[in-house]
Amino acid sequence: MNQHQIIITQYNPKYAEQTVKMWRDSKEQAIGQKEIHSFENHVYFLNTILPEQFQINLALIDDRVVGMIASNETEISQLYIHIDYQGMGIGQTLLDKVKAKSNGRLTLYTFEVNENAQRFYEKNGFKIIGRGHENEENLPDIQYEWISK
Repeated sequence: MNQHQIIITQYNPKYAEQTVKMWRDSKEQAIGQKEIHSFENHVYFLNTILPEQFQINLALIDDRVVGMIASNETEISQLYIHIDYQGMGIGQTLLDKVKAKSNGRLTLYTFEVNENAQRFYEKNGFKIIGRGHENEENLPDIQYEWISK
């Protein structure tokens, strides 16, 4: 990764197809389930629904989408890293940016089967505050909270 510069930038719809492909691949690897929505519906969600409540940032290497985060000052809605670029600090870079812009408290959900995400969030100071499975995938999930020190 040292030879590649990571650029963090605000989401631009010109990256919609790359972003959704990366998102779907990463999520499928993390939870072992195919995405339940069509590719087109996923692009619509990214371009129309998600930006109503969340700021979306992309991580780019050589104009290729390698990560994305959707957040506001109190919540992280989505955080996905390209499966070929995980473990390289991209998620850390995106998370640090969001923490800096937060109001000092962030919540998020992750799937119980996604142990890599759990380790990542716990390493970054997030604590479990709830459990359940109120999601479209009908999988148990974990609610986390981070409070700035």
